[in-house]
Amino acid sequence: MLGLVLRSVVGRPVAEYFRDRIWEPIGAEADATWIIDASGQEATYCCLNAVLRDYGRLGLLLARDGRVGGRQIIPKEWLHAATTIAADNWHLRGVWDRTNFGYGYQTWIFPGERRMFALIGVHGQAIYVDPANHLVMVHTAVRERADDPNEETMVLWRRLVDVVGARPQ
Repeated sequence: MLGLVLRSVVGRPVAEYFRDRIWEPIGAEADATWIIDASGQEATYCCLNAVLRDYGRLGLLLARDGRVGGRQIIPKEWLHAATTIAADNWHLRGVWDRTNFGYGYQTWIFPGERRMFALIGVHGQAIYVDPANHLVMVHTAVRERADDPNEETMVLWRRLVDVVGARPQ
């Protein structure tokens, strides 16, 4: 549904819009692809395929609150709304039982006061983002079960955040 609405608003395929507004401005080295359904619509709830370094570039865009160089690519206010659970949306806190993640606009939000979030794929792929440190970790994997949160990767991410966050800026 989200993809259909976006396509209607921008008047062109979501993949083209994404390429022009996000992918090219971040300096992606390779084309990204989306899985397309039988009607020709991108599966915008998932299924964006890219090379590892480009996932990292996307993560850095998010970690820098939507900025690339001196250019604001994604409005900062919108990005904060997408990656923060507002007080009146208490029902979106802790929706994934095994991780206690909350849910934003297509983002999984870590519990706690510190703003951290992740884009998590169906079978273990993930982009973890800590905006306070401009830290990004990209994880690629293939998991049998879609609901496997990969505890080892979560422990690694939290340890990286602790170590990097403890360094003087």
